[in-house]
Amino acid sequence: MKHVFFTFLLGAVFCMGLQSQEMAVDYTVGEKFGDRHRYSNTLVMQHDHQGNTVVVRNYYAGVVLRPKGYLIEIYDKDLNLAAEFNYKLKDVDFVEGYVKNGQIYLIFLKYDFKERAYQYEVHRSPLGEFNFGVETLLSIPSEPVGQPYDRNYYNRNFGSGFTTTLLTDLGKSGFVISTHFKKGKDKRHYIHVFDHSLNKVMEHDFSSQIETKNYSFENVAISHDLKDVYIVGKAYFKKKRFQVNERKFQYELLHLDAGGIHLQTFNEPGKFPESLIPIRHQDHLYCVGFYADRKDHRYNGLVFYDLDPITLSVGTKRYNAFTEQFMEDKFGREVDKEIKNLVFKNALIDTEGNILFNAEEYFVTESTQDNVSGGRIRVKRFHHNDIICAKMSASGNMLWARNINKTEVTQGDGAYVSYSSHAKDGDTFIFMSSAAEQPQLLPGERLFFKQGLGRNRNLFVITLSPEGKIGYQKIIDDKEARLPIMVAIPLIDTQKDEMVFYAKRGSKKQLVKMRIK
Repeated sequence: MKHVFFTFLLGAVFCMGLQSQEMAVDYTVGEKFGDRHRYSNTLVMQHDHQGNTVVVRNYYAGVVLRPKGYLIEIYDKDLNLAAEFNYKLKDVDFVEGYVKNGQIYLIFLKYDFKERAYQYEVHRSPLGEFNFGVETLLSIPSEPVGQPYDRNYYNRNFGSGFTTTLLTDLGKSGFVISTHFKKGKDKRHYIHVFDHSLNKVMEHDFSSQIETKNYSFENVAISHDLKDVYIVGKAYFKKKRFQVNERKFQYELLHLDAGGIHLQTFNEPGKFPESLIPIRHQDHLYCVGFYADRKDHRYNGLVFYDLDPITLSVGTKRYNAFTEQFMEDKFGREVDKEIKNLVFKNALIDTEGNILFNAEEYFVTESTQDNVSGGRIRVKRFHHNDIICAKMSASGNMLWARNINKTEVTQGDGAYVSYSSHAKDGDTFIFMSSAAEQPQLLPGERLFFKQGLGRNRNLFVITLSPEGKIGYQKIIDDKEARLPIMVAIPLIDTQKDEMVFYAKRGSKKQLVKMRIK
């Protein structure tokens, strides 16, 4: 295991002229370990009750790659591989996983042809023993459909007869399962809330609302005592004629408690909210996100709502247009450019009550290409582009918004090409990897990370000061860490300001720990 400690000056990069601020970063590169499963996706990274790191991956094998099972790994505090278990399991769809009270929980969605029903199954085992028991959390009668679990950010298919999604909040207090299905000739929609010990806390019948609207839930906030649940999503209108300047959906906020479900809509004329996320803080309930002046998803700025957490009445609302600084960050001197396809990654409240959040420009494209047999295949490409960071005051005024220019595209695992973030003492830290040796430094303190062609990738940290000043530093060189790091799936310890990353290529794997001092 290799320890490295260094100190760098934010803004010391000679050509950026940024405000200087000393910041120390300590990181540890773990030993490399062999791995039989060359093709896999990392699904879960969490600490157990002893401070060990638990990693869950699903792996693929065969001439035509197919899912074969789940590999569970436990690393000790020194990043050494202490135990691993191959859980051979097929014909289920992984939905969520977590570690709690010395046990590992894996939640799957499967179709039971005998029962003619979709079932949420939980596979649970004490850590270290790997003796899994299986229990059915929910069973929903339905005919099989093509895509039962749907988390498309921009459009949802409600015509299949069954759709479901599971949401968990940033604080991992519990999770929500939404089920929209047919029961005889009737369409039904139920919302279930569970704690992490699998106890059902709430169940509400939401069917009355889907007579006129279909719901696509996106983000959730759950109180620590699980008595209040706030869900934000799009409500798509049915059987309604639309004007040219109208959208076919509106954003709504649901408040679930013991008394039922309460609704608040965000439908101010001429303002179209996008990518809203709820944040519960002390006696406040905030909804923050983006907004557009037109219905075509072109974002024009940041929106802020301060609501009563019980009645959902809106006390303060603000629409903050993107600043000239932000537009120059993103486009330089070009005009009439579009800002769209932004997906939230993280949001938090700092010690002064300000709201720090960041999002990524994410979208999917499809094309056809020739295959080895002379035929044509359809290929999906996942684009992880610019990073948007913003800071708003507790009263909803935008203090700053900055754009980090980035172009990354992949046909598979986005864990390597996206990013993760953390905040400490008012500073925001963006961790991302790039095959480029250095970013392009553009006029006006602008950073641009191009997708490089190198096999190995460098780990960069981009910093934004409390005033919104940008700095960057290459943390780990591609010659030092020979395995690419999955920057988008970190284990974040907010108490210690530590982040653990998984690194893997082919038959080798290792952990990397980063600590902000």
